[in-house]
Amino acid sequence: MLFDLTGKICFVTGAARGIGRVSAQELAKLGANVAVADLNIEQAKEAADEINALGGGRACAVELDVGSNDSIEAAVKATADYFGGIDVVVNCAGILGASGIDEMEREGEWNRVIDIDLSGTFFVCQKALPYLRKSRAGRIINISSVSGRNGGFECSMAYAAAKGGVVAITRGMANRLASTGITVNAICPGTTETEMLKGYTPERVQNQINAIPLHRLGQPVEIAAAVCYYASDESGFVTGNMHDINGGGYLG
Repeated sequence: MLFDLTGKICFVTGAARGIGRVSAQELAKLGANVAVADLNIEQAKEAADEINALGGGRACAVELDVGSNDSIEAAVKATADYFGGIDVVVNCAGILGASGIDEMEREGEWNRVIDIDLSGTFFVCQKALPYLRKSRAGRIINISSVSGRNGGFECSMAYAAAKGGVVAITRGMANRLASTGITVNAICPGTTETEMLKGYTPERVQNQINAIPLHRLGQPVEIAAAVCYYASDESGFVTGNMHDINGGGYLG
């Protein structure tokens, strides 16, 4: 194994499907114990059962609504009680938005996307901090987006703003938490082949591919590979990093 995560305890949000689910699987393959945290508890249980059947690290399903601080606190505590602590937090939970600038409504898509994608990420980190501070090597891994780097081109401004905010809080937390030994990094995927694309028309998917210099969609396992690196001991000297995995969609 390139990385040995045996014994590490990972709390993965949005882990019932997509990048979160594959990340949870890959972490467990390397020996980590994983909490599959998601609003859809039935899908989370299916994902946890799938991981447990593979014979690597153990998994449990935890119900989580990142839009509620009470739910976040309860899910984090349940994970720590079940496994004996938390070493790694992976913030994958998020929703898309597609409203144009002229159509955006504050009380609708704007507030919901900001609340889930940005505020949810921040407060999961906050509620997990007491456990991460006790860890030998605390890790926070935030899933941002290429849209948070370049402003996007088809996503809503709410999504681009939220993911840009994830970049900002990643850097801010990395600076403030460095003295505790906790590292904080973000991964910025381009358009990735997940269930989220089912709501796209074929024309919109092709537009996304055309905007990627490598002319293909990303695969969840390619994002999960970076998650495993940042969860590992080998990443201990990396913090405040934005890891672009987007086929050249953002070149700095």
